[in-house]
Amino acid sequence: MNFKKEKVISLSLDKVNNKLSNAKKTALIAKHFKSIMELLELDMTDNSLKDTPMRVAKMYVEELFEGLNPANKPVITNFENSFNYNGMILEKNINLYSICEHHFVPIIGKAHIGYFAKDKVIGLSKMNRIVHYLSKRPQVQEKLTVQIIDYLKNELETDDVACVVEAKHLCVSMRGIKDVLSLTTTAEYSGKFLENNIKQEMLQLIVTNNE
Repeated sequence: MNFKKEKVISLSLDKVNNKLSNAKKTALIAKHFKSIMELLELDMTDNSLKDTPMRVAKMYVEELFEGLNPANKPVITNFENSFNYNGMILEKNINLYSICEHHFVPIIGKAHIGYFAKDKVIGLSKMNRIVHYLSKRPQVQEKLTVQIIDYLKNELETDDVACVVEAKHLCVSMRGIKDVLSLTTTAEYSGKFLENNIKQEMLQLIVTNNE
């Protein structure tokens, strides 16, 4: 199969308009968050609360949603596959922290990424950085899983990529049904990973030493 490099539509990075500086975004978010707190009839003169709007604004811009800024896109280091390694490469238990785009509460979990190298391999820590970058924005788990796959396909120029994400959604745990035990698993397979024996090998490697 010849890999055809495609535009990663699911990332939607070109749609992000970074017309405002981080300082301006922070100031505006703090202003509006203060209004929310006031509508909740919180005492904004309280020493514990008065600086909360600015704390939240900085957290949004600099941490939780830093993935919305293409300037934070990780620099990916690729290496020539000079040793002709043909086996599966699996990076598992990658920490994942995101925010549910429906209720703006945390998603906490881990990602497992597998691929078969062709002409090049990617630095192992770069897979962690890709997950970090794509999760630091309002997300739904299904979309995040596809975005990780698309990102790696384009970086590695191969279709032989797979991703499994396991996560706990606080929008389920702390509101609505309030189920604190449920865990959501999403999986996306491409190329060789569509073959059942390859898929099962990856899943077995994921659970090995995880039990």
